[in-house]
Amino acid sequence: MTFFFIFFLCYPLAALPLAVLYLLLPVIYVVVNPIVRYRRKVVDDNLLHSFPELTVKERRRLRNRYYWHLSQIAVEMVKMLLIPKKALQYRYRCSNPELVNRFYEEGRSVILMSSHYNNWEWMIVALDGMFRHHGIGVGKANSDKVFEKWVNRARTRRGTEVCFADTAREVFAHYEENHIPAAYMMLADQSPGDPKKCYVTRFLNQNTGVIYGPEYFARKYDIPVLYYKVVKERMGKYCVDVEVITEHPNDERPYYITQRYVELLEETIGRKPEYWIWSHRRWKHKFA
Repeated sequence: MTFFFIFFLCYPLAALPLAVLYLLLPVIYVVVNPIVRYRRKVVDDNLLHSFPELTVKERRRLRNRYYWHLSQIAVEMVKMLLIPKKALQYRYRCSNPELVNRFYEEGRSVILMSSHYNNWEWMIVALDGMFRHHGIGVGKANSDKVFEKWVNRARTRRGTEVCFADTAREVFAHYEENHIPAAYMMLADQSPGDPKKCYVTRFLNQNTGVIYGPEYFARKYDIPVLYYKVVKERMGKYCVDVEVITEHPNDERPYYITQRYVELLEETIGRKPEYWIWSHRRWKHKFA
């Protein structure tokens, strides 16, 4: 079923101009929000606990803005299958690539920490051409292997490499031990797979378990850690802003990197909360 959906529906649609695809937005929005109510309870619970100070009406408006944004991301994921290189470079750029490229000139890799905020999928596709480093997206495997295969084909068509948790150690070891500067993109806002092996902190008014992997690899291989936020300039056009968390991870106190990341992410979400992925079961693990 997934194969036919992607091959016979998504690929023909991906050949259309993005402006034409955006005409589908109202249809997708109506389907995912008032009709299907895609993960409505998850979204409502997440918004309630994250923003208890908002009124019911304010949270409802925020929820509707989120579903509109999610519909836009769905359209842009379809376009990702066939988006031309020049179009991607125009629509997804970095405001300060020199900050990242400086580490390449020093022969050092970087870990780029961020989240599922704004369009994270285009970042994976653009990563290898955005900086001088070899781009590597490190993430969680999808349970739907057919979907994963076709999405990864789109993600890697511009040179970015993709690996998952089960192969991350081997990938880091290969590039670091062979002194090949890489830019490891790590989205650390997902719920940890093992609640006993995570860093627990306060995030969006809740005790939250945070994945420790980025800090682990940063300390193991002495890799600078950077945070990037994706700013939506207008529909279908994004700008990536990068800042340094630390250049020397082993000089920092334990968990400083992870905690600083959480603070920066919370600040990013606070500006435009509708652009974060509220339908994710972020707080399925409870911490005292």
